[in-house]
Amino acid sequence: MRQRELQHGIPITDENDNRLGESPKAAQQAISQVVVSRILMASPGMAIPPFLMNHLEKKAFLKKFPWMSAPIQVGLVGFCLVFATPLCCALFPQKSSMSVSRLEPELQEKIRANHPGVERVYFNKGL
Repeated sequence: MRQRELQHGIPITDENDNRLGESPKAAQQAISQVVVSRILMASPGMAIPPFLMNHLEKKAFLKKFPWMSAPIQVGLVGFCLVFATPLCCALFPQKSSMSVSRLEPELQEKIRANHPGVERVYFNKGL
């Protein structure tokens, strides 16, 4: 899905949103942050409902109404996602940054030649 970004890079800017170029290393950092947040976003919905359902299946209510198991599971997963989604999206800022020294050597040279005061570059990490 984001293969092009890994090959050609994503736009990087200075603190004033002046475009400085495109960096595959910035794309790698952005995609890594998105992957971590998405894994963490899904984890509560996969971990919490099974424990609760295991406990609830031993109760008289679900023994009496076994057809309620699926709606309860869906509700529990939805409840987990309601909280996990915004929390995990907030783990990393939407506008991430990295040091110029971590960029590709040719891009570092270009930035230092054309924008000598810039030490950090910024990029949109995506969702």
